[in-house]
Amino acid sequence: MTAIDATVPLRWLDDTPPAQLSGGVTWGVPLPRGTVASPAQLRLRECAGADVPAQFWTLATWPDGSVKWAGAAVGALAAPTRYEIAVTDAAAPASAGHEAPVVVRRDGGEIGVSNGLTEIVFAADAGADTVARRILRDGRVVAEDLRLVSLLQEEIPEDGGPAPRRPFRSRTTVVEVEQDGPIRAVVRVEGVHRDEAGGREWLPFTLRFVVAAGSAEVRVVHTVVWDGEADHDFLAGLGLRADVPLRAALHDRHVRVAGADGGFFSEAVRGLTGLRRDPGAEVRAAQIAGAQTPPVDTWNPEVSNRLELIPSWADLTLTQLSADGYSLRKRTKAGHAWIDAGAGTRAEGFVSVSDPTGGLGVGIRSFWQSHPGQLDLRGMTGDRAELTAWLHAPEARPMDMRFYHDGLGQDDFATQLEALEITYEDYEPGFGDAHGVARTHELTLFAYAATPPIAEVAASVDAVQRPPLLQPTPEHLHAAGVFGDWAPVDRSTAARTEIEDSIDFLLDFYLGQIDQRRWYGFWNYGDVMHAYDGDRHVWRYDVGGYAWDNSELSPDLWLWYSYLRTGRADVFRLAEAMTRHTGEVDVYHLGRWQGLGSRHNVQHWGCSAKQLRISSPIYRRFFHYLTADERVGDLLTELRDSDARFLDTDPTRKVRPDAATYRPDRGALAVGLGTDWGALAATWLADWERTGNERSRDRLLGTMADIGALPQGFLTGEALYDIDRGRFDTTRDRVSVSHLSAVFGLVEVASELISLVDVPGFREAWIDYCRLYLASPEEQIAAVGEPLTGIHLEQAHSRLTAYAAAATGDDALADHAWEAFEGIGEWLVHRSDFVLRRIDGAAVLNPVDEAPSVGTNDVAQYGLAAIQNLALIGHRLPE
Repeated sequence: MTAIDATVPLRWLDDTPPAQLSGGVTWGVPLPRGTVASPAQLRLRECAGADVPAQFWTLATWPDGSVKWAGAAVGALAAPTRYEIAVTDAAAPASAGHEAPVVVRRDGGEIGVSNGLTEIVFAADAGADTVARRILRDGRVVAEDLRLVSLLQEEIPEDGGPAPRRPFRSRTTVVEVEQDGPIRAVVRVEGVHRDEAGGREWLPFTLRFVVAAGSAEVRVVHTVVWDGEADHDFLAGLGLRADVPLRAALHDRHVRVAGADGGFFSEAVRGLTGLRRDPGAEVRAAQIAGAQTPPVDTWNPEVSNRLELIPSWADLTLTQLSADGYSLRKRTKAGHAWIDAGAGTRAEGFVSVSDPTGGLGVGIRSFWQSHPGQLDLRGMTGDRAELTAWLHAPEARPMDMRFYHDGLGQDDFATQLEALEITYEDYEPGFGDAHGVARTHELTLFAYAATPPIAEVAASVDAVQRPPLLQPTPEHLHAAGVFGDWAPVDRSTAARTEIEDSIDFLLDFYLGQIDQRRWYGFWNYGDVMHAYDGDRHVWRYDVGGYAWDNSELSPDLWLWYSYLRTGRADVFRLAEAMTRHTGEVDVYHLGRWQGLGSRHNVQHWGCSAKQLRISSPIYRRFFHYLTADERVGDLLTELRDSDARFLDTDPTRKVRPDAATYRPDRGALAVGLGTDWGALAATWLADWERTGNERSRDRLLGTMADIGALPQGFLTGEALYDIDRGRFDTTRDRVSVSHLSAVFGLVEVASELISLVDVPGFREAWIDYCRLYLASPEEQIAAVGEPLTGIHLEQAHSRLTAYAAAATGDDALADHAWEAFEGIGEWLVHRSDFVLRRIDGAAVLNPVDEAPSVGTNDVAQYGLAAIQNLALIGHRLPE
């Protein structure tokens, strides 16, 4: 390794340091090839020079074994500032010295994770009906019997009436410590939901509990996989429940519920304000502040002698059944009426119950965005309150996963292809099945020593919804040589500024559309729509394949590259939400299509095109590497053997010319060199650099060599793959080009691979493809003996020409790339189209802004072409 003494500059995602960092922070940082042999060489320090206790680990390595991406974590900080990572030759523990380090103990059949302030305890063995046994603060139990709960309903009556519901409870199958401190510890708990009465098990889940040094918070990442039968399994509730011991008098028990825009519901179980008689100003002030009230014998006796006549409120519920409204109610006990206690727009998803001896708070990130949600407190007048954070509200309509139409007579491929011509929907009986899709939520548990001041709670809730995050600067990300062809924003010329303005316009437009169009909900949040209907002034939410986008033509990549080069927090959070959605909801995690994703549709799982182009790690690895998120790491790992799907699900079964004779053969599987191999290459690359898996390495490098050896290289279009050897047959000699081959991550992964490894013939094969795609027919004939057909999306493919120009130093090619970008042939969008039009009144349900010529396919590929052309051939941009 190269001996260095360098620094990696860091920045806060929201630019300024948070006022405090109560939960710690975890992030990822790239390091240039060949510079860092071990994460032990890394130190975190303030920019002023003082070292900060931190923990580092390897997320990915370069082919030479040096650290490519390092995970980093810091614990709670009272006064966060600006930081940098120092890279030194001295290998010493970078994490020593925290005054409250995380310690993991294993004894008595339990696993305990403690930082001296907070401890969370798990059953060490599988088979428990709790996901965590208890949480302690300062040695006192503040929560017990943490478990997942769900409700199953077997029908949805057409009249909207009630139906019987069966309760389920979590049962663990795996409890494993993934990280054991000293700054950050992670415990993974896996299991299923089990019907205690009938014994049925379903809804596999994964929970990760994250404890940081010095923090009284526990971060929880929860994933559930839907594995029901859509016709008779209707999920009527899904949540995390805990029992909270309460020890104080009823008037010293406090409830805190976050409303909208920083507002809070703050009340006691037994209120002492607003009474006919005054207990005393000091008493009232203490209760409002959440502090312990003075001794009862010091109160006004007109109140203290009548405490039993003041109603106490045992139960409370907040429901957020849409993105636009919540309601809050409470009651004295079961069997008595609920009383309306408040209402508002978008609740922030936090509830707590506590007294002067401690308590528990729970926050759900993206609560109103992921509606329907619900927060329940029950039994607050007893010695144990029950707190339930519902991820799907029991008071909402049960989850209906049935396909949205009856097939419309599309019983054969011919009819299904005909339907593509009218609704763009690729239907096939039985394929619109959600069995195996997943959903991930993030929660935070707050262990309280006493009822905290409301200002502290408010700050915590803000951090739940907008977590502080440290990040490398765009300049460092670029200098480290990761993620291929991009560069930080450069507005040094008028022409560059015009393109940058257009990218900003499109980013701002989509950020605005999400809220205007209410692209929210349990299964929907994080996705955007595919195409627009200018007549109705709506996105085509109900038209076959024009509705939810499901990564079509790579909006995920556009957002992530936009973030890399700008560092914009709003773009990061949109890309984050999309990654959470498209990696979970649009991809199958078990069942017959495990490892495949679904093409765009009215329902995320509705399309019969189940393909690797949607599940490709090319879309998810940004978030994993930038945040060290373990769940997205799972998504990358679970695709390791996704090439096996070619044995049972031919992605081109409806349109291949040899459909009458083609049958999947282990030794000769038809694999496209565009969307298919691009996804496989991204899978194998991520697995190799993350885990060192030699099988993935050999399949990646072997198929690269095979593409280089094919007579027509990438222009072959489709090669025959031996799944047991992990190699292509290199004798196939034909020319076949698709306009979709390069627009699902192939451009990005091919460029990265060429810069990463030297595989004979691969670079030349890619440059030939890039050079010839937009070449003249005469040039194509001279190269391959025939003109290429199927050439579309010229603006998008201008970046291929740009790559060839940059690789060969051909200025004429560079100029041709800019001509294609500006609109020759079938171009996608032009900057003159980027004008917003306000539509309001009776023409629309709600006032909206529209850009009628804009569609997500076009926008994503325009943005990627602009970003990559500027990086590769910006010096040839005509003024």
